[in-house]
Amino acid sequence: MKLNADEINTIDVDGLDFKPDRKRYLFLAKKDKIDFIYNTSALEGNLMTYPEVETLLEGITVGGHKLSDEQQILNQNRSVNLLFDMLEKNVFELNKKTLLVLHAEVARDEALSWGVFRDGNVNIGGTDYLPPSSQILDQLFEEGIVQINRIEHPVLRGLAYFLFGARSQFFYDGNKRVSRLIMNGIILSSGYPMLNIKAKDKLEFNKQMIRFYDTADYIGTLDYLRDYYIQKNSHIK
Repeated sequence: MKLNADEINTIDVDGLDFKPDRKRYLFLAKKDKIDFIYNTSALEGNLMTYPEVETLLEGITVGGHKLSDEQQILNQNRSVNLLFDMLEKNVFELNKKTLLVLHAEVARDEALSWGVFRDGNVNIGGTDYLPPSSQILDQLFEEGIVQINRIEHPVLRGLAYFLFGARSQFFYDGNKRVSRLIMNGIILSSGYPMLNIKAKDKLEFNKQMIRFYDTADYIGTLDYLRDYYIQKNSHIK
């Protein structure tokens, strides 16, 4: 199943009846930055605890962890700060330039390359699905953005980009992390609260993602993410 805006526009959005308030929800997102960084990194297998992440981001070295774990946290911090800066200056746009600039911070000194689309092929652990050839990534991105821009509700638009970016694997590493940033850029720029997927929900989230890789079932996975979004944000309506 391919990314199809017409099909996604049939998804029930009754629970997404938030009153758009860009200033408020960007403020709340910035307030929850450390929690977002901790959870995003934990979903990637980073073993640093919340207090350790908080301490590291205060500029204090934390012992007992791999340097790569610290690098991932610091990269995530820079990339989130960059996203917030784009949103505050009202320059965030859904395009390749934005994606590459954010990925350059997400995967700096961590991936085989950063800030450019991969030039070789990759695989995803836990599934037989093989991401598209590097030779068609530019065309795939352009076609995908056309569909995503046709999705009517901004929350579904953001969630759909996350799935699209994760499955396309435009980069050697950091695909879910940068896709999560683009997702929240879309959502926050439209005045809706961001999505912070919690580490405690990692098992179910991973199950859903493996099923999505195997089936490309955008509708079923978007139903899951929509319900999760509503559950995590209903208290701030």
